[in-house]
Amino acid sequence: MKHRIARATALTAVAALALTACSSPAADTGAPADGEAKGEVTLWMYPVIRDEAASKDFWEATEADFEKEFPDVDLTIELQTFDKRDEQISAALAANSGPDIVLITPDQAATYLNVGGLLPVDDAIADDRDAFYPATLDSATFEDELYGVPLFQNVFTTAYNKTVFDDAGLELPTTWDEIREAAPVLADNGIAVMDYLGTPEQTLNLSFYPFLWQAGGTVFSDDGAKVAFDSKAGVEALEFLVDLQKEGGLPADAATQAVGIEGSPLAAGTVGIRPTTSPAELAQMRAALGDDEVVVGAPLEGETQTTYGNPGLLSLTSINKNENRAAAYAVLSFLTSQDFQTELNAAAGNFPTRTDVEIAGDEADRAAYEAALKVANPGEPNAAARQVMAVLAPYIQSALRGDLSPKEALEKAADEAQAVLDRS
Repeated sequence: MKHRIARATALTAVAALALTACSSPAADTGAPADGEAKGEVTLWMYPVIRDEAASKDFWEATEADFEKEFPDVDLTIELQTFDKRDEQISAALAANSGPDIVLITPDQAATYLNVGGLLPVDDAIADDRDAFYPATLDSATFEDELYGVPLFQNVFTTAYNKTVFDDAGLELPTTWDEIREAAPVLADNGIAVMDYLGTPEQTLNLSFYPFLWQAGGTVFSDDGAKVAFDSKAGVEALEFLVDLQKEGGLPADAATQAVGIEGSPLAAGTVGIRPTTSPAELAQMRAALGDDEVVVGAPLEGETQTTYGNPGLLSLTSINKNENRAAAYAVLSFLTSQDFQTELNAAAGNFPTRTDVEIAGDEADRAAYEAALKVANPGEPNAAARQVMAVLAPYIQSALRGDLSPKEALEKAADEAQAVLDRS
């Protein structure tokens, strides 16, 4: 999906950026100056590699490798923390003193682009564009221009406790209909067919939204100006979850269930499916249940088959000047190349954004996650995406608790969420 720029309320600090970007020459989006890559480039990198010492060593080596290939470019990679990342980036851009390149998410790209904080980067990967998974590029494409080069992606897919299905004489369900059929059989054995993390701490990208997308729905309209989760597809998605809850197909506390494997019904062996599972969670499931008891599968299928997989984007900020634009493009191209992505994914345990980079892991897991990458939805970038989640999540809980019908819950949430979009 190629996105139009949604005119929604951004952070207060980003509002200040709007004034700066409108008046500053740094916001110029013209073509970069011709010539060889040279000059200074600063990149803000966030914790892609969890081990702090390993991260420091990796990125220092990256600087050295890049400068060996581009001796006229002085690359500085500054390691940041996730704490108050939005505020940090917004304040830096507003002061016109931040990085040339920054690692952000698609919804952040929508926010910063909305106020003139980013520059297009199509030329940085002109020769390699066809090597990227289309969805990763679509997530950073606004008004037909690319505003971030995908560095890596996280993807989540289905994991099964094979034992509970074997004990019940059931095949592993892969579609909504098969899950509906399996739910009462497992419930008779005290097993919930599927996990659901209803806590507001969990992003809806990993709870409700995958089911919304599988039903054929969307969070926002194509132009980003209207909420669309209260559509017929949205109601069908929430009804699917509520109906499972009523017949014991979800854990009893699904409306509030916390994030995490340890101590969860899943780890206790009383749940059959984890619908959105990361590699780290997969390892925790196997530690709790046994290596042979956990099977990874492709994403679930309703009207369509999809899951959530968000890329990390390297975006060029409006601070970058034309005189070192070629240098910034060289950095973007180098860090998202086939060779570098192979190294990064091995070090960080993430997934590539390029189809020519091999996925790590054993053969069965690799095949499942590769299938997930092909149908991954990177989310729906919108400047108000996080505010809309905050509005919608409590209403999903209300429906799962039986306080509201799915239709009532989504209609009430849509009224409030639309007001968020309208405040621009």
